[in-house]
Amino acid sequence: MLVTAVRRVSLCGSTTTKWKTFIPLHASRVTGNNKLNNDVGLVDHGGACIGQACLTVGGRSSPICQERHCHTNSRKNTTYFVTSPVFYVNAAPHIGHLYTTLLADAVSRWYRLLEYDVLYSTGTDEHGLKIQQAASLAGQHPLSYSKSVSNKFKAVFDQANIAYTDYVRTTEERHRTVVQKLWTDIEKNGYIYKGSYSGWYCVSDEAFLSNDEIKEVVGSDGNPAMVSIFTFLNKPVTWMKEENYMFRLSAFSDLLNKWLDNKVIQPDIFETLVRGWVSDLPDLSVSRQADRLSWGIPVPGDPSQTIYVWLDALANYLTVSGYPQENFVWPANCHVVGKDILRFHAVYWPAFLMAAGLDPPKQILCHSHWTVDSRKMSKSRGNVVDPVDRMNQFSADGLRFFLLREGVPHSDGNYSDQKAVDCINSELVNTLGNLLSRVTSVALNPSQVFPQADTASFTNHFSGVEREEFQQLYSLWSKVDVHYRSFNIYRGIEDIISRLRWANGLMQTHKPWTLVKSEQHSEHLNSVLHVVMETLRVCAVLLKPVVPDMSDRAMDRLGIPKQQRLVRDTKKPLSQYSDTALGQSESILLKRIKS
Repeated sequence: MLVTAVRRVSLCGSTTTKWKTFIPLHASRVTGNNKLNNDVGLVDHGGACIGQACLTVGGRSSPICQERHCHTNSRKNTTYFVTSPVFYVNAAPHIGHLYTTLLADAVSRWYRLLEYDVLYSTGTDEHGLKIQQAASLAGQHPLSYSKSVSNKFKAVFDQANIAYTDYVRTTEERHRTVVQKLWTDIEKNGYIYKGSYSGWYCVSDEAFLSNDEIKEVVGSDGNPAMVSIFTFLNKPVTWMKEENYMFRLSAFSDLLNKWLDNKVIQPDIFETLVRGWVSDLPDLSVSRQADRLSWGIPVPGDPSQTIYVWLDALANYLTVSGYPQENFVWPANCHVVGKDILRFHAVYWPAFLMAAGLDPPKQILCHSHWTVDSRKMSKSRGNVVDPVDRMNQFSADGLRFFLLREGVPHSDGNYSDQKAVDCINSELVNTLGNLLSRVTSVALNPSQVFPQADTASFTNHFSGVEREEFQQLYSLWSKVDVHYRSFNIYRGIEDIISRLRWANGLMQTHKPWTLVKSEQHSEHLNSVLHVVMETLRVCAVLLKPVVPDMSDRAMDRLGIPKQQRLVRDTKKPLSQYSDTALGQSESILLKRIKS
């Protein structure tokens, strides 16, 4: 059972209250009304305490139950809700942004092929001090500045054939309504209080940093300067002291650990990192003074304060879910994020949700970053890879294939143009494309048909090993299913390409270019064509989440009806009672890319 804090004056016969002052997250000093019972108990669905003591906040009682079906809407088992982050509009999109959306897109497409209803959201994060400053430098209003950059992201995702169902911008009115509703619920439940703090603030990351997260360096002017330790770019930090609102993050260490017990962080290597963060949580500043940060959503009832940009941004997932309407879809099945924003998603976000009485996400998929020729991408180095330029060179499916083939969630990927060209030419052009071209060519297939299966001919002309190997084609989907569901897209691709290589090898063994020369070998030829085309059909369906356009064009050429392009159609042979005419689409799926 999923649990969260329940606030009671006294329960379980315990009347002892332990008080403590909490230091806010990434702040040096805090003052304000922050009395909080140390003891956190567990509450069952009926609201009865099953732990030893319960959490008390501000002397008020307000239970928040996190049983799976208590404060969440019922949902069909056939609904899958996946998200990418909303991307910060401080710079144009690069391949790292595209990779994140591709992971989510590929998995969302897979669930569609499994006949799930899919909700897949992406979009842009458009508030914050960094945007306010960037717009000022550009001589634009923040809204027009944000819109122009957001449009660039949307154009890239559209060109890359990202099949999102919702593109959300945090400057939308529907989002403002959700953020203020979320704030109000958290505050009503006693998890927000007024205080003051001082600490180091990194504008680039829109976050406060502790003394352990900064270092002193020699600045460009030769004077000492404080910077964040998290990047090689030495992002500067500034000391700030403000009065604002604090979130009682310190109340959620135990609850977050219990949530983490469900293996929600994937890959596993990132769970240890998150466990370290939640082991001892100080409270979190969740607003800024409006006279310092005006570009954001005002705190409900207090326009002198602007809501913390990360609370604002993270709430986008609720915005696209339909919250707070009656039938909103929640919790999300999976948030796909880069490792640089894992803390915000795996610590702050579930705590915000628990505080509001909502379920945290079921899973967070954290992926690593992309380097370029083994060096980290950065504008200062001039090695940021433009996805539009590469899609124009390699095609959208070509770039999709390389990033998903080469990218491994648990370790950094290394991009190079030569690697991309070699990968695309070898596997898409040669292994897949050339195989399709050969079996649908007039030279090998003068009748231009997908031959029906002939059991007798298959038995006569293929070895027992070959027949057994072919029959395994119809269980390939189950192996791919495991890999795709776990976001190890690259492993699913490996299995599919391995099957296509087998079909290419079969061509070399049976030499259809020789068989076509003699009428007496026609049955043997048709069996070879059937086996190879059937392999192409199944593999094209399974590759559709990765290369959707090429997949459809391959099936068009094979004459496969559009209603027979689902995962269920890969579990059994194609129903054929006679030869089927091939489609008229072009045989060449992708031209060889020149180095």
